[in-house]
Amino acid sequence: MTRSDEFDRILQLQATLRRKKIDALLVSQPDNRRYLSGYTAPDHGIQETSGFLLLPADGQPYLLTDSRFTLQAEAEAPLFKVEMYTKGLLKLLEKLHKTIGFSTLAFESDYFLHSSFLRLAAMSKKQGLTLRPESGLVEKMRVVKDEHELRLLRQSTRLNEKVFQSVYHTIEPGMTEREIALALELTMREMGAEGPSFDTIVAFGTNAARPHAVPTDRELQAGDLVLIDMGLVYKGYCSDMTRTFVAGKPDQTFIDRHRLVRQAMLAGIGAIRAGVTGAAVDRAARRVLSDAGYGNAFGHGLGHGVGIAVHEEPRLSPRGHKQLRAGMVVTVEPGLYLADWGGIRLENMVVVTEEGCEVLNHDTTGLDL
Repeated sequence: MTRSDEFDRILQLQATLRRKKIDALLVSQPDNRRYLSGYTAPDHGIQETSGFLLLPADGQPYLLTDSRFTLQAEAEAPLFKVEMYTKGLLKLLEKLHKTIGFSTLAFESDYFLHSSFLRLAAMSKKQGLTLRPESGLVEKMRVVKDEHELRLLRQSTRLNEKVFQSVYHTIEPGMTEREIALALELTMREMGAEGPSFDTIVAFGTNAARPHAVPTDRELQAGDLVLIDMGLVYKGYCSDMTRTFVAGKPDQTFIDRHRLVRQAMLAGIGAIRAGVTGAAVDRAARRVLSDAGYGNAFGHGLGHGVGIAVHEEPRLSPRGHKQLRAGMVVTVEPGLYLADWGGIRLENMVVVTEEGCEVLNHDTTGLDL
């Protein structure tokens, strides 16, 4: 991300704060923090933060952190004035309240512990400060990607495919789900990724009937189906891809079901364009599976947005009533899951355009059955 991108995002958010009559916003959600500032330090759980952003509606924005992260914050977020808290966030907010003079402070209600809110509320009452719970202020900015973000998402997807191919050619009977998952995540880092964008899913046979299967020590047998769902983070941006194939020669049952899931994926991709709802796209893909008698075998939504977070808005699901907009990036990932047999999921990422979409994935492993 360039400094001009960050500057534009700050100005856009400050304009929103002024329109909503908010004097300052406290940003605690890590992806929002990185999106606005370029500061990459992760949180180690919601109770152990690496810092907050304080954005006044006008003027200098602040990055608030502790001594562990001060040097990193100063290097990565030059548009922000870094302030270190030694006695906790609230003491520093009291100081800045007097310095900046804000009377209304908004906070991200979707990512703020109730216990933290109670302490903030007590401080605010003492300071004569009005608190405003807000939701989605930054997320609404993140949903449509600019050209720089799209370029990074394309690169992330390409790298993800290279990692997959590197490990795919080594898979053989006797390997365990856990071994393959570890090999994928190690190769991601070796090839330049920051790390996985989610815990890698590798599932053999009946384990693949669990959409979010956790890799086990189950050994691959000749003829087993193999489902791999993987993604990585490259320069802050995520990728997400699923392929399902057979270790050896697939039987006709697998071929027929695989072709059906691929047909559903193509139907979903074909329905995407600016102006349609996520529910309409989901319905187009789901209809293929339902018409073939597998409606109950596909329980999750068709897809989700991808960006700095691997799961973000918009949603392609029966509840996705918002219209898609050009520049959104979504997954299309129909699945078919049968407890006594296994599962098949195929997933590509696409960019929504005015007339349709651009498929980011080029890997076709197993898609031509």
